[in-house]
Parts: sequence; C-alpha cells; structure tokens
Amino acid sequence: MNPALQIIPLRDFPLVAPGDDLAALVADALHRNQLTLEAGDVLVVAQKVVSKAEGRYLRLADIEPSQRARDIAEQANKDPRQVECILRESREVLRVRPGVIIVEHRLGYVMANAGIDRSNIEQPEGDPQVLLLPEDPDRSAQALRKALSPGPGQAPMVVINDSVGRAWRMGTVGMAIGCAGLDPLYNQIGERDLFGNVLEVTEAAVADELAAAASLVQGQSDEACPVVLVRGARLRPGLGGADALLRQRELDMFR
Repeated sequence: MNPALQIIPLRDFPLVAPGDDLAALVADALHRNQLTLEAGDVLVVAQKVVSKAEGRYLRLADIEPSQRARDIAEQANKDPRQVECILRESREVLRVRPGVIIVEHRLGYVMANAGIDRSNIEQPEGDPQVLLLPEDPDRSAQALRKALSPGPGQAPMVVINDSVGRAWRMGTVGMAIGCAGLDPLYNQIGERDLFGNVLEVTEAAVADELAAAASLVQGQSDEACPVVLVRGARLRPGLGGADALLRQRELDMFR
C-alpha cells in the first residue's frame, strides 16, 4: 500500500432519483472537480445512491405485514410494515432487541435491519417509504466500472460501501457490499514479515479498509458526498466480488 494514499471527495454531487444514469453523474462530478481517472484509481460509491438510481424504494402503504412481522415488530418497537420488508430481504433473523433486528441478508451479510433505511431519502408527506440495498451490488459495481472506462484496460476499480455495526464494538464503519476490478481480500499467507517469519493467517480485507476510509469523507448525514476517488492504493486487480469477504458459516464464532 502506497503511504501517499489520497482520498478525494467528489463535491457537490447531485441528488439521485430512480432511473438516473449514475455513471454519467459520476463522470460529470469528476469533470466539475477537475479530476481525470488514472490507472489504479478506485471509486468508492455509497450504497444509497446506487439503490436510488436503481429505484429500490418500497412504499410502506403497499406492504401487508405477516403475523411474524407483527410479532417481531412488537419486540423491536418498529413499524410492522418495515419489519416485513426486512424479513423479505433476509435469510434468517439472528437477534431482536428494541430498535434493531440483526439478520443475515439474502446476499449473506450479517447486518442490522437488512440494510433497509429511511434516512437521507425523500419522504412524501403521509406516504413513508424505505430504501433497500441494491439487488446485486457486485453487478452494480461492474456496470459502473464498465461505463466509466475511458479506454481499454483503463477501467477504474469500484467499491460500493454501506455503514454497518460490528460485534463487540460501538459505532458504525464503512463496509464493502459490492466491488469490481480488484481483489477484495489480500491473502498474505506464506509471505514473510520484517523478521523473516512466515505469515500463517494474515488476510487483509482491502475492500473493507477502503470502504471505511472513504466513509470518513462521505459522512453519515448532510454531507452530500456519496462518491470518493481513492488514488495511490496500488491494489491487486481481480475478478471476484465482495462475497469473497464473507466468512463461511461454520467458521463464524459469533453465530
């Protein structure tokens, strides 16, 4: 990793609506910020603008909650309609407490409320809505990468990040839920440290590290900075997606 890593916000990014060409908005933002993509650049894009462009909204008025959703909503002090949305996006409910439902998302991520959110989205008066994660974040990242390629072999690496909590730690950090063009997991097993010792278990979640670093710039409230350019990371190219970061269930000591 280059010590001269740069994390550059694309300022004044416009609000995104369903059907918008997100790649075109990113290209325009690069131009306005006087930036040109270079080999090895990484674009970290907030999940929320990807979901908005893909129209991943649900009107709660259209949702009929099941009895299970009503029961869990009572435990969690949540709107039963929103709980029904969470259940539909989840493989399994792992924990419930007032204010939060921890689930295994259908994509495999363990997260609160299946990543479904009501913050920083338009809320028509009397007609509340929620925003889901992208249908396939890796596919979304691949599409952005292809659309933003200035020429053969020059496509930027792309990470789609979201904010999540962690076991044993307070607060949220950025996490990669989609990626394209990079190896999201840097396996260093077999390499040697400064003293010649062979590394036996070291694997760096570089996509998550980039997602967390970019999140510092993107912010969580009214910063309006959903896209960040990371330069100087010197990442290994790869064809895999963010699912490479998922721990196999039989190795997960927290479930």
